[in-house]
Amino acid sequence: MEENKDEEILNAQEEESSEETEAEETAAAAEEAGETEETEEAAETEESAEAEEAAEDSDSKSAELEKRYMSLYAEYDNYRKRTQKEKENLYAEAVADVAKEFLAVIDNIDRAVTTAKDADENSIAKVIEGIELLGRQAGDILTKIGVVEIKAERGEKFDPNLHEAVMHVEDDDLGEQEIAMVFTKGYMYKGKVIRHVVVQVAN
Repeated sequence: MEENKDEEILNAQEEESSEETEAEETAAAAEEAGETEETEEAAETEESAEAEEAAEDSDSKSAELEKRYMSLYAEYDNYRKRTQKEKENLYAEAVADVAKEFLAVIDNIDRAVTTAKDADENSIAKVIEGIELLGRQAGDILTKIGVVEIKAERGEKFDPNLHEAVMHVEDDDLGEQEIAMVFTKGYMYKGKVIRHVVVQVAN
């Protein structure tokens, strides 16, 4: 009987010890799981903080780039308006200068018209002389501002870059595609044709 009791006591002690071991293992596992969870939460928090910091940095860079863009755009817009204004002023000044040069010619034309109305056979020669003077005066003004006449004479070879043919004629004295007659003078400015010479072309 005593042996059975001792054996029961021993078994109970073993079971109690086993339960204590299991409890300790469970507690250790729970503690380890808790530490792991805390570590994961800390890692997630750190990643979230880094993501927020990266987003804030990106927003800051975007704002800085937008600010620089707006500044450059404002500078360009001001430059464009300023250069446009300068061009308009230069053009206005050029037109005014040319017009001023031709005012004297207009005055002389008015005088010539008045004189021609009162002209008789004895004074007609003076009227013609006055008109010729007006032509020379206008030519001098064109030369002064850089406009030059395109020279074209009978017998000269037709050049479509300088001449405009409005008529054709057969002429035994002229070769093929030679100028037979000049109807209207042509002019150019700094190598650019303002008006072609209007001509009659032979053969």
